[in-house]
Amino acid sequence: MNQLTEQALKSTLSTNLDNFRLNFTNDKNSQFIPIMIGGMGVDISTSDLALTAARLGGIGHISDAMVLTVTDRRYQTSFTKNKQNKYKNNADNADKSAIKFDLNDLREATKIQVQKTMQQKSGSGLIFLNCMEKLTMNAPKETLAVRLNSALDAGIDGITLAAGLHLGSFALMAENPRFHHAKLGIIVSSLRALQLFLKKNQKFNRLPDYVVVEGPLAGGHLGFGIDDWKNAVLQNIVVEIATWLKSQNLQIPLIAAGGVFTGTDAVNFIQNYGAAGVQVATRFTITKECGLPEEVKQEYFAADKDDIEVNLQSPTGYPMRMLSHSPGLYAGTKPNCESYGYLLDNCGHCSYLDEYYAAVEKNSQNLVENKPEKKIIVRNKTCLCTHMRNFDIWTCGHNTFRLKDTSTKLADGTYQELNAEDVFNDYLYSKNNEVNTAKI
Repeated sequence: MNQLTEQALKSTLSTNLDNFRLNFTNDKNSQFIPIMIGGMGVDISTSDLALTAARLGGIGHISDAMVLTVTDRRYQTSFTKNKQNKYKNNADNADKSAIKFDLNDLREATKIQVQKTMQQKSGSGLIFLNCMEKLTMNAPKETLAVRLNSALDAGIDGITLAAGLHLGSFALMAENPRFHHAKLGIIVSSLRALQLFLKKNQKFNRLPDYVVVEGPLAGGHLGFGIDDWKNAVLQNIVVEIATWLKSQNLQIPLIAAGGVFTGTDAVNFIQNYGAAGVQVATRFTITKECGLPEEVKQEYFAADKDDIEVNLQSPTGYPMRMLSHSPGLYAGTKPNCESYGYLLDNCGHCSYLDEYYAAVEKNSQNLVENKPEKKIIVRNKTCLCTHMRNFDIWTCGHNTFRLKDTSTKLADGTYQELNAEDVFNDYLYSKNNEVNTAKI
């Protein structure tokens, strides 16, 4: 990465983010605050958080990760209970291939989540849905089609295609009346991934309205190999993609994501590296509008740099960044696919199932040999559905250890939760790499 000149650095430090506006590919007449709050699941990027971003002129996300469970929690539906009752006799069976999601329930849950959010929307900003391809749900194509089209039908402003290449996702939406009108974007971590997506979808005569370029410092799942992320630099990836787009005469705004902790970080990407906006998330995890329980937010505040790790615990196969003392790690939780099962592939398989039943077999063998363990321990994978639902896997960004510097420590040793509006405005108006929310 080339070092900034002294003049460029001085300009970056003295400029705030409010000097810039974001335009989308198919909407050159509208301008938005260039702040996008990422779609953190499960139920971490809540409707309240997305609505705050939209009210302030930016872009907020809700996540459709485990949407049936989220809808049950937020709107008192019974989708998960009904699914569990339907398949309860399969609970002790290692074969989960018979477990299917009811597509009508999935459609209805998506509709409820989106419509309830959009009905409350105010301000000039937008609300997008983050849609993970890796939620394969034992019927990848069918369930993804329902999720995408139901969100469009329910009036979502846009959809961000996440956690996967999404080579077939445009095809699944192409017949929807809003396919050419809603804002559709994709998250990539390399130029190659973007090139594959564009080549596969060129027949639809429709470019993505934006591309989120997510770097190695992001939270949760990463789009890098476990040995590759340490050598990747977001600035380099943004420049490479921006240069290639220009060479192809393609005007698609790039949104830099991963490690953008201050307003100055955001200005740097826009002013010096070719981004049109930024996606941020970590600093919003400890806001009142975030869906994390208060005790988990305090874990984020208390985290030190050494508490943050990238591991391969996710059954998706992607590396994942989280707090190393997340209670869902090594828990040996019995698979609950009858209730959840969001990561079952099209054969009803999930890598956690292999690990869990191997641990069960080992424990049985130890019992025969008079060496039983006190409990089943699964070391290589976690039951991600159950533990994300229960907020027991604490995914986080690289800069989570800096959160304590954004708030005030109270007399009881805990930290003050912040308002999302204050964090948003700190990004928008701060200069010189300052974080001013601790002074509020």
